[in-house]
Amino acid sequence: MERKNIMETSIEKEMDQGNRAFREMLKAAKGWLKDLPPEKIAKRSGAFFHRENSILELQSLNQTVRIAIPEYKFCSQLGAWHQLVLLHYLYLADGTAVSDSFITFGELKDGLIRGTKFDRTIERELQMFLKGKTLERIRQICSALGAEFTDSNADLCAVFPFLPNYPVWLKIWLADEEFEATGKLYVGENADHYLTIEDAVTVGEIIMSKLKTVGESICDRCGFIIPEGVKLE
Repeated sequence: MERKNIMETSIEKEMDQGNRAFREMLKAAKGWLKDLPPEKIAKRSGAFFHRENSILELQSLNQTVRIAIPEYKFCSQLGAWHQLVLLHYLYLADGTAVSDSFITFGELKDGLIRGTKFDRTIERELQMFLKGKTLERIRQICSALGAEFTDSNADLCAVFPFLPNYPVWLKIWLADEEFEATGKLYVGENADHYLTIEDAVTVGEIIMSKLKTVGESICDRCGFIIPEGVKLE
């Protein structure tokens, strides 16, 4: 019992330290933005600034996000890491045009180690995610997150509007007699103008998490997405 209590205390300390570090990162990001004119931020990031009520508004996946300034308080419900990445995006955005060409995470600036490792990790996660799913079901999941579809050399190519100037591509090759279904995530060639490699990896993790969540919320009987909190009889 005593050993268990020591282990629980150690885990609690690690969680508290992690939360404290995250709060510091969030505080720093808001501090950087306070020195920038909101009109300039909006122009460079593709956001819209509502001057009458001091609100920055932008789209992220299938959600309209509103942020009150100068406090940079989120008026929309959004995950903690999603908030942090969005704040970094608003600060780092330089207005570079969106590219129609895409690259792997490993090809990003400073992505040789961190990005390449993530490319391998996300391929494994996508392989597990795709097991047993039809093309129609995959399309349904991607559409629920605001994705549009484009022609490519893959069986399916979905483009997620993660942020106005930061699209993310998902390419999927379906299973055949020899191979299991596989997938890869890509970012635009302009991605380094908006987020760091660490932020880019977080974006990929957020999208993967949301794909899983939406996939689990689809009813096998009716094929519709079940809203959070609703239980079927």
